[in-house]
Amino acid sequence: MQNWVNRSLQLCAWRGKDCCNTLKLTVFQMTHQFPSLSPEQKKELADIAQRIVAPGKGILAADESTGTMGKRLQKINVENNEENRRCFRDLLFSTDASISKCVGGVIFFHETLYQKSDSGKLFPQVIKDKGIVVGIKVDKGTAGLNGTDGETTTQGLDGLSERCAQYKKDGCDFAKWRCVLKISDGCPSALAIAENANVLARYASICQQNGLVPIVEPEILPDGDHDLQRCQYVTEKVLAAVYKALSDHHVYLEGTLLKPNMVTAGHSCTTKYTPQQVAMATVTALRRTVPAAVPGICFLSGGQSEEEASLNLNAINQVPLHRPWKLTFSYGRALQASALAAWQGKAANKAAAQKAFCDRAEINGLASKGEYKPTGSADSSSMQSLYTASYVY
Repeated sequence: MQNWVNRSLQLCAWRGKDCCNTLKLTVFQMTHQFPSLSPEQKKELADIAQRIVAPGKGILAADESTGTMGKRLQKINVENNEENRRCFRDLLFSTDASISKCVGGVIFFHETLYQKSDSGKLFPQVIKDKGIVVGIKVDKGTAGLNGTDGETTTQGLDGLSERCAQYKKDGCDFAKWRCVLKISDGCPSALAIAENANVLARYASICQQNGLVPIVEPEILPDGDHDLQRCQYVTEKVLAAVYKALSDHHVYLEGTLLKPNMVTAGHSCTTKYTPQQVAMATVTALRRTVPAAVPGICFLSGGQSEEEASLNLNAINQVPLHRPWKLTFSYGRALQASALAAWQGKAANKAAAQKAFCDRAEINGLASKGEYKPTGSADSSSMQSLYTASYVY
């Protein structure tokens, strides 16, 4: 390398000082990185990530915003107030400690992080007492990208370091940030891909500096009539850009998790694909783009029904291809739909709702190991589509 530098400097010397300085700067950027994390910080981040995706475990995404939670409650004719939101979260968090066999982490919304269970204990402590890792949603929603076909970036970088530091003090060990891309004739644009990749990388770097494992979530929406191959192509392009950005920002991959969409056809596509086809397209896309250093990939459910999300995850873990990462779940709707339907806002239904939640979590725990064997007796609520166009949290 040094010989190459010397020869290049000699060749461009006649062009003047500016050329030489530019070349020196380029070489410096290529070959040097200032230390960003200590060995102790790296070990803590890697250990947290491994705990979350230990074999058979995934993530409960309970980070719905107040507005989104209101839409969930509206479907069961329950008023959207803080107490009702607290009651439903308490139902999930206070299930039997055996839930820790299949749930390694829970993502909180800011409001929920500071609420208490019926027993008077703060929710994060309820979760930690079960041996489950506490996480927090830290983005502040999407904002439009001017000059694009309705594409967005995600806001919330301002003040993020201070928020992460406070969340770490308040018991969180990982964070989540969602970026949204869509597929259409002209989307995703190069601008949307690059901007969202860069935002995710900056967020991840800030999280790690504050001791939080970042979950990187570039979600490609299932809106549209595109086929499976189109989704695979776009997923590969998006993930390749994300990992280039993470590298540029010196993010420690062993202390991260990825939360992507599965590769599925658009919701309006007339061709129906099997779980095995979805699985092969998904794993192929990941193998082409996601470094083996990443400990785990925790799929979002993307509006699939509970049963569909479980079947696809199971098939993904049965694909006859090498998979260097844990492939598991980070489900919100696909872990809660049956529980909500059983609860109906009534205290008398709490036990039934908890059983529905536990049953679903256990199924997904098995699916994360490729061991789910459907019995054909899934109830109607688990088969209902959970798709919402242009979904927001």
